[in-house]
Amino acid sequence: MNNSTVNLTLSESSTNSTILFVGQISFMEVSLLSINLLFGLPLHSYVIWLIVTEAGISSDFFSLNLSVCEIGVCLDSLFTILSLWFSSLEILALLLSGLGITGRPLFQCMICFERYLAVVHPVTFLKFRPLRYRAIFSTAGWIISLGFCFSCIFLLVSYKMYVYAWFFSVPLVIFLSIKLFCCVAVLRALKQPGPGERGREREDENLRKKRVFHHILIITVTMIIIYIPFTLTGFIFIFTNHYVPALWLVGMISYTLAAFVQPVLYLLRYGKIPCFPKP
Repeated sequence: MNNSTVNLTLSESSTNSTILFVGQISFMEVSLLSINLLFGLPLHSYVIWLIVTEAGISSDFFSLNLSVCEIGVCLDSLFTILSLWFSSLEILALLLSGLGITGRPLFQCMICFERYLAVVHPVTFLKFRPLRYRAIFSTAGWIISLGFCFSCIFLLVSYKMYVYAWFFSVPLVIFLSIKLFCCVAVLRALKQPGPGERGREREDENLRKKRVFHHILIITVTMIIIYIPFTLTGFIFIFTNHYVPALWLVGMISYTLAAFVQPVLYLLRYGKIPCFPKP
């Protein structure tokens, strides 16, 4: 998330609350961007290496795309910091900022929906399990994400901040709704035993469903922590024409720290973190 894209100040001397776009970011925000870059880049690179060499691209294709997207987010942090000294990099930073707004939650939704199909609609899941279907959905996801990135540049350069606030907030609400639906549907499936399940088979199936539910729940809660402050900032600006710096800073902190949850979960899944055996 690039703070320079939405760091706004309202002119108190103007009765129309004129919006001024500024590129300066605070020391705290530079520190958060540096943490995201220094820890996120090697972490996601390691996840990609694991998927390609050990886990298998087919089984974790959406996770692979998510990690690639996260590397783009890390590069956004790099270009945002460098733009403080090289203003020519600001456009590139604005372009990559769309990956954090749309790309990350979109690929997270694909992971959650895939888990939902596996538990609630296993027959349908088997039909769409081949890699070609996942490649089609991922390609569509990248097209949507890149389209959003270029739209961000157009709206911000033209100072259409009210439209940008809608463009920024509404997709996050949609993505969160999809994840909540998947989470609730899998939770309901846990309470309904499958046909012909008995004894040990039922216990194993329930254990698998619980793992899927916990995975979706963690992703959903993580998204709430990451994006709710930003979404509230957007809607407050839409309805009151005021920007809340404190809420934005809380969002920056949440965005930086909670973004490491997904790769850490993946490493825990394959027992790649010392002192935590493979489940």
